[in-house]
Amino acid sequence: MKTWTKYIITFLIVALGAVVFYFKVYIPKTTYQIISPKIGSLNVQAYGIGSVDAKDIYTISAQTGGRITSIFTDEGLWVKKGDLIAEIDPVDLPVLLGEAKALLAKVEYESLAAKKEVQSLNAQKELIKISYERYEKLYKQKYAAKAEYDKANADLQSINAQIGASSAHISSSEAEVSRVQKSIEAIEVKLSRLKLYAPVDGYVISKDAQVSQTVLPAQAIVKIVDTKTVWVKAYIDEQISGKIQLGQKVEITLRSQSDKIFAGRVQRISAISDAVTQEREINISFDHLPLPFYINEQAQVAITTEKFDNIMTIDATLLSQENGTNGVWIAKDSHAYFQELEIIARSGKLVGVKSGVDESTKIIVLNPKKKPLSEGMGIHL
Repeated sequence: MKTWTKYIITFLIVALGAVVFYFKVYIPKTTYQIISPKIGSLNVQAYGIGSVDAKDIYTISAQTGGRITSIFTDEGLWVKKGDLIAEIDPVDLPVLLGEAKALLAKVEYESLAAKKEVQSLNAQKELIKISYERYEKLYKQKYAAKAEYDKANADLQSINAQIGASSAHISSSEAEVSRVQKSIEAIEVKLSRLKLYAPVDGYVISKDAQVSQTVLPAQAIVKIVDTKTVWVKAYIDEQISGKIQLGQKVEITLRSQSDKIFAGRVQRISAISDAVTQEREINISFDHLPLPFYINEQAQVAITTEKFDNIMTIDATLLSQENGTNGVWIAKDSHAYFQELEIIARSGKLVGVKSGVDESTKIIVLNPKKKPLSEGMGIHL
């Protein structure tokens, strides 16, 4: 009796273990979730990393060396075209300009006086010429003495000499006026170079000098970016860059605003690839410039190279490969079967499928914690 009792107890324990194994181990290991494909739109995208940059960044620098007396802007401020940015000490240029203008007034007065004198001498010459012609006629008719004729001739020669001297004085004065005017223009140009103006409406991205600092010619004082030309300089692998074209839509994610996506478009494609990284530079403009923006900030871009409408899509994580063939595991009559797929497009987490599945197909969600699938294997859903 005791022996039978042991057998019965052992059988019950084994049976209980089998039931527990079946329901707690086998069933969970062979129970899978399923997902059905969906019809929708699929945007094929090329991804790249880059940084915020700009096509036009203006370095406002001193054209001549000197000490900065004023700076009227600062980093992070907006400026308008024509705004005064900075001034450099003119030293003695204003004094030299004043002296040159005084000299110009003097030589212009002398030139005017010489012209008036010539006018007066020409009027006198007309009278002297009439007197000379009269004495010449009388002398030829023997009614005037030679001494009187000679005096009239001498008076005419004298007035001509005076007119010649005054005309030469006029030419000299006019030359001096021209010289002084050019000198004034040169000083004014030098003074104009000491005032620096904004060349465009823009945003000051750096201030590289301080008031009272002495700068050299061409030394940067501030840098201004033309905000209309701000773009992302991204780098795309050569293998996929061939599908990129001007005007394609782009999704831009900035590192400082990773929760936002900014819209943009391909603005320029570099004609030269990097021989080392085998990447091509793509410049992408913003549809609406994010504010604030930061030059050199890291950015990620997703360029839409193709768009498919009304296409069957599945999650890329559902894909599997059997004997070198891409496909998915599907559930049919509580059994698993491998279904080959004709894939026509991939984009991120989605795959576009031309044939092999439809909206009624039950695709098995792969799970490494479950029992490995095999052709015709029984499964639970």
